[in-house]
Amino acid sequence: MRDEDTVLDPADNDGAPETTDQPEPTGTTDQTPDDAEQPTDDAEETIETASQVSGYDDVAALFTRLAATESGTDAYTTLRDELINRCIPLADHIARKFSGRGEPFDDLTQVARVGLVHAVDRFDVERGSNFLSFAVPTIMGEVRRYFRDNTWAMRVPRRVKETHLRIGAAVDSLSQTLGRSPTAKEIAAELDVDPDEVTQAVIAGNAYQPTSIDAASAGRDTDASLLDTLGEEESQFDRVEEYVAIRPLLDGLPERERRILTMRFFESMTQTQIAQQMGISQMHVSRILAKTLARLREQSSRE
Repeated sequence: MRDEDTVLDPADNDGAPETTDQPEPTGTTDQTPDDAEQPTDDAEETIETASQVSGYDDVAALFTRLAATESGTDAYTTLRDELINRCIPLADHIARKFSGRGEPFDDLTQVARVGLVHAVDRFDVERGSNFLSFAVPTIMGEVRRYFRDNTWAMRVPRRVKETHLRIGAAVDSLSQTLGRSPTAKEIAAELDVDPDEVTQAVIAGNAYQPTSIDAASAGRDTDASLLDTLGEEESQFDRVEEYVAIRPLLDGLPERERRILTMRFFESMTQTQIAQQMGISQMHVSRILAKTLARLREQSSRE
């Protein structure tokens, strides 16, 4: 069983992806990793990770050979692929450091390996620095960038993010122990944080990976967007409210006037249609409506 915190066998790269289709390096850049200007917590995590990794001293010779080989040749591509495959366990080790934070491990592995490719292409052996001291922050920076760009929809304090990511594991553990879903206080005690912080983290989780209403609805066999599935405002709701509001006034009307008023305003019939149904002229319907509405307005103003 491989220790999750230590790379025991750097050569163990079964299942490593083919790298021959990776873009050729365009030249050596500054030896400072992309993630050099990072918060103190990230820097400490990077240093800790680098201290846990060993067994890559031999890659210096491979980088020396790569630097002496003409770029774009088959020999260069072969050496580059050998270096990448040799260091894949390093990328996978770093991916494991970020597991359990709400993202699929396979995705983290792919992102970490992309960071490894960047590190191999940018490392300059002639500067005399150690490859690990350059590769570890480069790979970790790539993974952090993935979390930053693909997860939270709004700026959330680091501590709240970390609490949110830890809540899932705590809930699973407590649910098994308690035989039920844990309360916020129980989760807070498990994580050794204030209950309010748990509440804030749960609320902040609503900012995680927003879904566009124009995107296709997940779990459906159609191409309909989420917007297409949202209900429209029912115009008849307003009519129901209006009817309920004036119902007491309608009850005080003679049967014929009440029927004509209902057909006109609640059944959307025209005066001609009402006249045909009631067996009277359209002009007569118009006069009845005008007289009835005037009476209702007068009664309504008095009340």
